[in-house]
Amino acid sequence: MLTFILLTFFFIFPPNDWFYKWNKKFKLDLIWTNKGGILILLGLLTFFLFGLTDENFKLIVLKPDNVPIVGLIFLVAFFTWLSMKQATENDKRIDNNEKVNEYHDPDDKVLTWPDLVYIELIALVLCTVLLVVWSIALPAPLEQPANPTLSPNPSKAPWYFLGLQEMLVYFDPWIAGVLFPTIMIIGLMAIPYLDINKEGVGYYSFKQRKMAVSLFMFGWLVLWILLIIVGTFLRGPNWNFFGPFEYWDIHKLAPLTNINLSEYIYIIWFRSGLPDNILIREMWGFLLILGYFMVLPPLLAKSMLNKLHQKLGNLRYSVFIILILFAISLPIKMYLRWMFNLKYIVAIPEYFFNI
Repeated sequence: MLTFILLTFFFIFPPNDWFYKWNKKFKLDLIWTNKGGILILLGLLTFFLFGLTDENFKLIVLKPDNVPIVGLIFLVAFFTWLSMKQATENDKRIDNNEKVNEYHDPDDKVLTWPDLVYIELIALVLCTVLLVVWSIALPAPLEQPANPTLSPNPSKAPWYFLGLQEMLVYFDPWIAGVLFPTIMIIGLMAIPYLDINKEGVGYYSFKQRKMAVSLFMFGWLVLWILLIIVGTFLRGPNWNFFGPFEYWDIHKLAPLTNINLSEYIYIIWFRSGLPDNILIREMWGFLLILGYFMVLPPLLAKSMLNKLHQKLGNLRYSVFIILILFAISLPIKMYLRWMFNLKYIVAIPEYFFNI
């Protein structure tokens, strides 16, 4: 699933001209038309309606706690499509030397009263009606009084923290709970300072702001929304992984065969025991991480990202590439766990330092 989403992401949201040309070649920009929006909506509706015929799927999706996440999926899909539709339309208008859709004559003014207040009043009434109907149709997900001797299984965080809880499967708490969220927030805040071109300001445009849009979409959709969906619908008892139509068997046993990189190298490859010295034992992991963060950025600057490096300069490129490497490290670690049962690249439990 992650492979499909990542491949789809990099072809729908191409971060550079090479991907943009392939996007045009396969006519994937047709997704951002009215017909494309209808197909996306029909695809989601078909999947959920078909899924409701399965009892296991129905129990998970219609659970009162999970109903808002179903709505979140539809809302994220709709507003992503809407924003990209407006962006692609503006890109075509710019190519034809026409004014963008958001352009307004400076002399054309809209009054706060009654225009804006009238719209806000209607939105307020509609939201109130929605909440009242929701509260009547769905029972509140209230449980029994807290019992310290009885913990729910699975014990899940609120939906907005499920992404962090999913990260804990692949990283130590200090990385998943502190380092990654901080880097995500700083990375999203840094986008306007990394992509400082004056084009695409005040209106939707993808062609003029490919880097900013792609960075934001990756951080928001892949590193946050996807992990919330996985934690909500695909994580069951004992935090085991279950398919969309699989019964959540509390007795399901997942064999714990995860091993560290040092164990791979010394025990499996060298067929010897682990060294007693921590630095010798974990030097391969340290070398791999240093190469990832110290060697890979200049290599990319001299090859694939040469134009971007010249455009951003040394300082902004360094910030940009470090943020990108941190972001990509999450799906890389997920692949390593799923494909090779790799637990930690650097494992020093003696000092609570694991990567």
